[in-house]
Amino acid sequence: MRDHVDFVLGQWHEQCPDLNVSSMAVFSRLFRLHTLAAREVDITFREYGLHQGEFDVLATLYRAGPPHALNPQALVGALLLSSGAMTHRLDSLQQAGLLVRAPNPDDRRSVLVSLTPQGLRVIKAVLDDYLIKLEELLSPLPAADRKHLATLLRQLLSPHDANAHSS
Repeated sequence: MRDHVDFVLGQWHEQCPDLNVSSMAVFSRLFRLHTLAAREVDITFREYGLHQGEFDVLATLYRAGPPHALNPQALVGALLLSSGAMTHRLDSLQQAGLLVRAPNPDDRRSVLVSLTPQGLRVIKAVLDDYLIKLEELLSPLPAADRKHLATLLRQLLSPHDANAHSS
């Protein structure tokens, strides 16, 4: 089975037969998959009035477990954002009624960001639809291949993952 990347690699081989383009076989497919997946999940997020970055904030708060609250610095670290980008996302989500900022009872110098009941409902609903979309995208692969692919991608990313957490 040939795909678009095979076509492109063939062109490279014709034009530059001595050029090693084998890394393109992997990364061109990763880039194409990223573009396709981002397009598909963005459709899901838009149905809920969200963007990818806003989903990431809500999902991070949800994953933190009850009371679904973190300080902004923890969110910045988890999402690898600048404080300015985080402030923009928090402002947008607060205006939408999906989260609130309140004084941190353990540290009066800081605030806690927490999901509102509406935010909790939205993240649960969008998460269900998001996971359905991801399953659709992975449907050509049987479970064993998915697991193998996840292992290979973990190996590829691990030297670059400065925020790896041991569990």
